[in-house]
Amino acid sequence: MSMTEWQVEGLEFGVCNCAFGGPCQFEALPTEGHCHGFEVVHIEKGHFASVDLSGLNIALLYEWPGPVFEGQGAMQAVIDLRASEAQRNALECILHGGETEDAATHWWLFRAMSKTVYKTLYRRIDFSCDIEAHTARVVIPAVLVATGAPLKSPATVEKPSMQHQAAAGSEYAAAEMGAGSVQSEGPIRLDISNRYGQFNRLRHNGHGIIRR
Repeated sequence: MSMTEWQVEGLEFGVCNCAFGGPCQFEALPTEGHCHGFEVVHIEKGHFASVDLSGLNIALLYEWPGPVFEGQGAMQAVIDLRASEAQRNALECILHGGETEDAATHWWLFRAMSKTVYKTLYRRIDFSCDIEAHTARVVIPAVLVATGAPLKSPATVEKPSMQHQAAAGSEYAAAEMGAGSVQSEGPIRLDISNRYGQFNRLRHNGHGIIRR
């Protein structure tokens, strides 16, 4: 059975409760034994079949009681209030791992490892991000507020630039490491301050990361 052809490219910022660098990026166990966090993406260019997705924002909140691979997690998608019904349906499908090869994207993996999937929200998503400066700000009214900042050395107060390049994986080819904070309300409550932050360009389709 053929899949619907889709593609999403844009800016991504994410925060989780782990130490800087993110253990899961190196196949290690989470810092605190569990995994809580969120991500937001501004789609610069994208489509789902003939449905144009360019210019929209999406977000995903998640939590697992242990490592992601053990499952039993919960997730909730948030889709740009400006999206049409066709765009909403397309983005919900993508974020829930639909029309995607098994394990090809981190969205597919997150959905497969989530026992609970909360109702998708449609909200205004204010998102600004500067990957090179390692800064970001996200406001989703009545859902969450998040910020991203550069790493800062406790010894020298300098701002080291750290990048992770992934030859394999399901989320990015390369990402800038930073610090992130997020507070949320609703079924998935996040209260994370100055922990792992990630800034990157996301390029996905139904077969996984688009590598260039």
